[in-house]
Amino acid sequence: MLISFEGIDGSGKSTHAHRLAAYLKSQKYPVVIVRDPGTTKIGEAIRTILLNNEFSEMYARTELLLYAASRSQLVKEQILPFLKDGGFVITDRFYDSTTAYQGFGRSLDLNLVRQLNAIGAHGLVPHLTFILDIDLKYAGERLINMGKADRIETENITFKQKVRQAYLEMAKTEPERCILIPASRDIEENTLAIRHITLKKIHETLKK
Repeated sequence: MLISFEGIDGSGKSTHAHRLAAYLKSQKYPVVIVRDPGTTKIGEAIRTILLNNEFSEMYARTELLLYAASRSQLVKEQILPFLKDGGFVITDRFYDSTTAYQGFGRSLDLNLVRQLNAIGAHGLVPHLTFILDIDLKYAGERLINMGKADRIETENITFKQKVRQAYLEMAKTEPERCILIPASRDIEENTLAIRHITLKKIHETLKK
């Protein structure tokens, strides 16, 4: 299974991705955790470019293409081989981030974004996606506590509102795959909820 974690920056998605990975490993499931963009040597090089505050002149389409390129390498080099061996891949972001950030945040043509998402993901669709939703004010406070913000994290409030709204729309249009998790809720409560939903999905998949 491919399980993705999504949400605006500061929503806690990375924390919950690692918590779920640790739990599944403790239950003897073969698990690997990755991040998008990144993980592979090529992906990490692209990530450095994408998040560099010195590249404020980057065009939206350039950004879109770089995300797709990093994802393509990640899927072919890491994700697909692990899935074919019967493993579980947990990814901190996947193509839903591109839809939210570049499609809605940057206002790029959504058909173009979806085409490149399919190309970059080699047609792969997550079996389960957790969307961590949080108020922009609280997310901003978390980012401040985390230290220096990258090029995407320093975007204006209007951009972030568009991204958050995009995620909320995804949860409405794909409720079977995209599960909305209120990130303002107690972290332990969310950890247990994510664990329960994941195990249920695993059991349903095994029955098919």
